[in-house]
Amino acid sequence: MLFDPRIFRANDSLRRDTVQRFGSCNCHRRPLRWSPISSRRARSLSVIRSHVARGRFRVGSLWRPRLRIVDESVVAVVPTFRPDSGDLIGLVTSLQAQGIRVLVTDDASPCTSDPALLDVQSLGVDVVRHRHNRGIARGLNDGLAFAVARGADWLLTVDQDSSLPSDYVSALRAASTDGVGVIGAEIISDASGDVRYPTTQRDGYLTTEEVFQTGSLWSVAALTAIGGFDESLGIDAVDAAACLRLRERGFIVALAPGVRLEHRVGSARQVTLLGRTVLATGHSPQRRTTMVRNRLRLAPAEFRQSPKHAIRTLRRVGVNAVLGATVEENRWAKTKGTIRGLWPRASR
Repeated sequence: MLFDPRIFRANDSLRRDTVQRFGSCNCHRRPLRWSPISSRRARSLSVIRSHVARGRFRVGSLWRPRLRIVDESVVAVVPTFRPDSGDLIGLVTSLQAQGIRVLVTDDASPCTSDPALLDVQSLGVDVVRHRHNRGIARGLNDGLAFAVARGADWLLTVDQDSSLPSDYVSALRAASTDGVGVIGAEIISDASGDVRYPTTQRDGYLTTEEVFQTGSLWSVAALTAIGGFDESLGIDAVDAAACLRLRERGFIVALAPGVRLEHRVGSARQVTLLGRTVLATGHSPQRRTTMVRNRLRLAPAEFRQSPKHAIRTLRRVGVNAVLGATVEENRWAKTKGTIRGLWPRASR
């Protein structure tokens, strides 16, 4: 069982429709079935996430579970959608080898993903499956709820297609200091090359304004203070919004010097534009719409917090739009996707 409702101090109304019975199919041709275990998981998960969103949880306010792990201060969450079994098992086993307890939270993958999720569950991993696709932010908040329930101090968030070195978590923790909200790898390595953040030195520590959520180690206390990840953003700029709110609260966005993360950034490749090497992400037209829309939504708060970073971010969005319209495939569709992002989402 993922969570035991008896260990939570909560009296909110409980939802029964959060988690699908594991092994059943998301395909519309087959009915959904429910089990008592999934109902208990749904109730406890729903309560924790609602309290985290309202800032009611304090780290250490829950009873500790009986299960002992090598490092109880860190847990990891791997949000998935149509995961590859080999990649997912490789990632989970590498985390387990570092003594990290793992939660896999699936964003309504079709039944064709059942074998991959069953394989990873056989490794002793807790698996949550959602009925409806809502984006990565919900999965990350599942991880935050999991961390609070386990009494962990740190939450490692990892995409399903990332690869971590054997000493990755300990290397990140070595960069921890007072006031840190999140720690990321200094270098993101992709098939197209290395991606580096703009950095500054602060009291002898390497800092930046925002990090990719994948491979980042988040302070559970800091995340709880800001109410977790913004689920209204869906998938794009979720990490940027969290980093922004952390900076607004005075937390540090730190980098672990020399630490490298292997991660696929879309269908990225590096190209030369006006004498500079830039990253062409290869994102779909739909992704471009949400990327532009969400970045514009965050822009006013970014300008208030760090005008330099806000300008740098909007410049990057503009360059990405130009590359999608000039050097990538499916240019016209990507251009229209970018233009659609200039308008707020229509209310339903």
